[in-house]
Amino acid sequence: MLRLRIKQCVKHKEVRMADGWHLSKSVPATFILAIVVQTVGLVWYMSSLDATVTSNAREIARHEIRINEIEKTAQLQAVMLGRIDENIKAIRDAVDRMQVASSVK
Repeated sequence: MLRLRIKQCVKHKEVRMADGWHLSKSVPATFILAIVVQTVGLVWYMSSLDATVTSNAREIARHEIRINEIEKTAQLQAVMLGRIDENIKAIRDAVDRMQVASSVK
């Protein structure tokens, strides 16, 4: 009896495996359509997201170049400001010396 039951189970599994995958007719077509539409929507969203990320990466690289140029310019301006300050200081000293020299005479 047990052998007969095992043989039936094995035959039943073989029949199931031979049938392979199938779609039950109880699944509505709108459900399948909804899954397909969601899949297409997801692919479209991911491709637009990838395009946005690529665009942002290009913009970041462009901004980094501009920031580096601005930093270089700011550094040069700081050096020039230091030189201007030294020149003003030297001019003030010269004016003070002239004023002292004219008041002594």
